[in-house]
Amino acid sequence: MRRWFILSAIGSDRPGLAAELGKLVLDCDANLDDSRMTILGSDFAMILLCSSTHADTADRLAMGAKQLERDHALTILLRHLEDGPRPSLPAPSHQLFRIEVAGSDKAGIVAGVCGVLAEQGVNIAELSTRSRPGPGGAPHYEMQLLVEVPDAVDFGGLRARLEDEADRLVIDLLLKPA
Repeated sequence: MRRWFILSAIGSDRPGLAAELGKLVLDCDANLDDSRMTILGSDFAMILLCSSTHADTADRLAMGAKQLERDHALTILLRHLEDGPRPSLPAPSHQLFRIEVAGSDKAGIVAGVCGVLAEQGVNIAELSTRSRPGPGGAPHYEMQLLVEVPDAVDFGGLRARLEDEADRLVIDLLLKPA
């Protein structure tokens, strides 16, 4: 029987972290099915979805993760997915859309936009943000989302709510099919 695991790791960025975590998965007779990796601040963050048919994989992953934590000052979380991974995007009776947000960096952009999506029953599949210098050096904020909009949601109402929130936050927001 195939079992799936989520392994997340955070640690000071340096060459070799992805290789070490990939080797852990391989050494535990697991397959690396999906992953996301990025540098945030000064740390490297990884989220891995792996699977295996071997009964002892969970124990081996846990022991290997503890060893990597000790040897490389990482913080690692291992989670077993009881029901396995969800179906691919979009979920049945949903449509995929991209949302792009840009504006002056200020508190509340993520909370505001994501709050509207939650109110409307829209699932966020991916979200990334970035702050970088804008014209004149003022911080410029960008956010990209991939969302699953249920067919039952009033799309015009969703668009209007997002536009109202964008006006409130004084940001540009674009909603388009993925």
